[in-house]
Amino acid sequence: MSLTIGELSRQTQVKVPTIRYYEQIGLLAEPTRTEGQQRRYRPEDVRRLNFIRHARELGFEVEAIRQLLGLAGDPDRSCGEVHDITKAHLKEVKDKIARLTALRDELETMVSCNHRRISDCRIIEVLADHGQCRHVEH
Repeated sequence: MSLTIGELSRQTQVKVPTIRYYEQIGLLAEPTRTEGQQRRYRPEDVRRLNFIRHARELGFEVEAIRQLLGLAGDPDRSCGEVHDITKAHLKEVKDKIARLTALRDELETMVSCNHRRISDCRIIEVLADHGQCRHVEH
């Protein structure tokens, strides 16, 4: 059984241009083509594309996905490398959460400086001089 790119897209919920992109960068193998040059995909391509889509949803970068796919192709290999890749990604996610939390705290501090007149508003000053709003008496 083979699938057209449209059928593959419907089954995996991955847009056609994204499928073509994954082919271009080597995450998805170039499909066979009909005499009319129509792409034809196999059931293995559905599984692989679902893997890629789910990894992207979890925020894995393309290179990490490439590594994970390579490791998945060797089922007898230790999963230590897979664990290391995932652990590194988790650290990146935690670091991003910490940066976003700091950003939220900074913005909350800025909006807590609620003066009634523009001349008393310190938000613009805070943007120009980091930390200014924290030192303003309310």
